[in-house]
Amino acid sequence: MGCNDVQRRTMFIQTANTPNQDALKFIPSTNILPMGSRTVEFVNGREAHSSPLARKLFAVDGVRSVMFGSDFITIEKDPFVSWAVLKPEVFSLLTEYLSSGAKIMLEETTMNEDTMPKEGDSEMVSMIKELIDTRIRPAIQEDGGDVEYKGLTDDGVVQLKLRGACRTCDSSSVTLKNGIEAMLMHYVDGVNGIEQVLDPEEEISLREFEKFEQKLKKEKGDVPPSGGKGYDDSPRL
Repeated sequence: MGCNDVQRRTMFIQTANTPNQDALKFIPSTNILPMGSRTVEFVNGREAHSSPLARKLFAVDGVRSVMFGSDFITIEKDPFVSWAVLKPEVFSLLTEYLSSGAKIMLEETTMNEDTMPKEGDSEMVSMIKELIDTRIRPAIQEDGGDVEYKGLTDDGVVQLKLRGACRTCDSSSVTLKNGIEAMLMHYVDGVNGIEQVLDPEEEISLREFEKFEQKLKKEKGDVPPSGGKGYDDSPRL
């Protein structure tokens, strides 16, 4: 991944591209959440009541969603806003806020509860959770996203929820099928497939977003694929 480095005062921030051209991963020289904490995602400003930093980011015109990881922040923008305009403003905000030492979250974050061992977990479920924790989640977070285990159906279909940069990118289905599904089916006997789980609000939001994208395409003509010219959509797993 290509990186751009910015130094201001004592704060050092890198940016890293993600498979989603509308999402950037900001990597500051300080931890965002305690190591081992689950990622925290806000898909709109109404959800950001527990994070003063997220509220400030949503006040920036064009910010669509915010996700905090232990050592990164993923910002997703509206497609009609240019990173050339938005990135300097986000840089300035993050540098000032993180240098101040102000709280990022008002509430304590929790561990990755979705993959914590539970009484009654079958051997199959335990293996799925271990693979997600040790192999799948780190790879997805490297791309500025995350994955959440939601369950296992009676016919062996693993239910997962993509978050962050991977939630809305065009290559999300490729990531699921060619990456995560292939790994789970290879290492865990009895896994017959995976399916993405969406919250009702997300389904509505994605439908509206797709309508908006189609409108943009009609107005501007053909647009390049999600990753831009020459981008390789093959999964990183």
